[in-house]
Amino acid sequence: MSLDTTRLTLVPCAPAHILALIEDPERLAQLAGLRAADGLRGFFASQQVSPEWLAALRRVTEPDPWHHGFFVVHRESGMAIGSAGFTGPPDSSGTVEIAYAVVPSFEGRGYATEAAVALVQFARSSGRVRHLRAHTLPVANASTRILTKIGFHHTGTVDDPVDGPVWCWERDLEKAD
Repeated sequence: MSLDTTRLTLVPCAPAHILALIEDPERLAQLAGLRAADGLRGFFASQQVSPEWLAALRRVTEPDPWHHGFFVVHRESGMAIGSAGFTGPPDSSGTVEIAYAVVPSFEGRGYATEAAVALVQFARSSGRVRHLRAHTLPVANASTRILTKIGFHHTGTVDDPVDGPVWCWERDLEKAD
């Protein structure tokens, strides 16, 4: 169940593919037919990736977009240039948090916006989501511009247990665009 945009395909991340990227990036090409752009491995192998998430990744075999997200694949090059997904499945109120990133060499070309729009569309089409949330660094930046462009509204600052103070952004899917 890939998601297509104008220039990208968001491919569900299989746990084995994420582990290959972390442990031996060359194996990602063998397993998934994807070449990883420089910097992609760091999205999954950084200090911010929790040991609990990695342990859970080792226990499952099937892709789950709510937990593992998508590789952002640049169709023209066939290269995985980023990741996009959710911080977990929708909660009991139908709220889910989105997250997305594109490697530096592909930034500034609208790819992150395309990926974020695809996440919104996926969430809407699931029938499980009524409200979207996103967190950004507490300064105006590319991500804040993307979120504003795709209908999110800044709602304040919250204290994230990992990242400290962050800006919170929200979008209600039940209201007309």
